[in-house]
Amino acid sequence: MPERLLPLAAMEKMLKQSGAERVSDKAKAALKNIVEEKANEIAVKAIQLAKHAGRKTIKGEDIRLAAKE
Repeated sequence: MPERLLPLAAMEKMLKQSGAERVSDKAKAALKNIVEEKANEIAVKAIQLAKHAGRKTIKGEDIRLAAKE
């Protein structure tokens, strides 16, 4: 069973806050997968940035910089 990092309810809430009236289960799952993939890519880049700076602690600036790339 795949690990659930983000709940589907949060994906539905995000889509509805963006203007969707109704959201299918497949749409929630698709958004969840994409958001988790992108978050993982950002996390990996942020870890590399912190290591390059000689730190073990990931800071907000690492996350912001990694997200820009």
